[in-house]
Parts: sequence; structure tokens; C-alpha cells
Amino acid sequence: MVVIEEEIEVLVITSQRKGKGMLFPKGGWEIDESIEAAALRETIEEAGVVGDVQNKLGKWNFKSKNNDTCYEGHMFPLLVKEQLDLWPEKDVRQRIWISVREARKVCQYWWMQEALELLVNRLCSQGNEAKTDQVVHLARPGNITLVANA
Repeated sequence: MVVIEEEIEVLVITSQRKGKGMLFPKGGWEIDESIEAAALRETIEEAGVVGDVQNKLGKWNFKSKNNDTCYEGHMFPLLVKEQLDLWPEKDVRQRIWISVREARKVCQYWWMQEALELLVNRLCSQGNEAKTDQVVHLARPGNITLVANA
């Protein structure tokens, strides 16, 4: 199965603050849940999608734009299985499927951009290891989004 970058679509959401760009779903995790469970919960709450959390892409340290608080962000790909018609933040966010090229332009956080590159490299190298002539079309659902937990 060959995966080529031009065929990959990712899901981004609008920021709750007007004019603050696009991002991948993100949020904190509760003491009583795993980081993977929190990643899935955040994508349901913010983007209205359900799927399978994949292996972590990495961990990034960053400062909040509003204050000097440091956060640790963990990024996971989520293989989307279903898009919900109703979700908790539907009235305050839009979800949009876009190409990797477009995601590079609109994603507001440097660490999310780095995670996107890791995802593309992972998908393309996994596809190339399969060594078949079939091209994978990542059509929704079945597409990928990234989710961060900070």
C-alpha cells in the first residue's frame, strides 16, 4: 500500500478565539483517565469525531501565548471512524478536512506543525514498506486527525 502525501487529508478545527487560526484538537487530561482516552475525548468534544488513537508521535514543551506557563503537549494521530452530527463544541468551532499542504499553512502552533511532519513521514514510510502498487485514498471517515493533550 503506497501512501503519497497529496492523498492525505487531516482534520483541523477553528480556534474558539476569532481570528486565531486553525489547530488540531487539544486539551488536558483528567487524573482518572489515560492520555489516550483524553485524546479521544478531546476530539469528540472539539471536533465531533470518533476513531482509533494511534501510537504517539511525540512530546513537545511550549509556553502559553497568554502567560508564561509551560506545557507539555503529547501528539497522537487519530484514525477517524465516524463524524458526529452533534458534539459539545459544535456551536463554537468548525471542523474542516484539508490537505497536508493547506494544514502547513493554517496551523498556528509550531509544535503542531512538527507533529504533522512526523505524521506524514510515518504514513508515507509505512506505506512504502508494504511495497505494493496500490495507492491509499484516505477519504473521510478513515482520515487522520492529530490530537494534543497538554
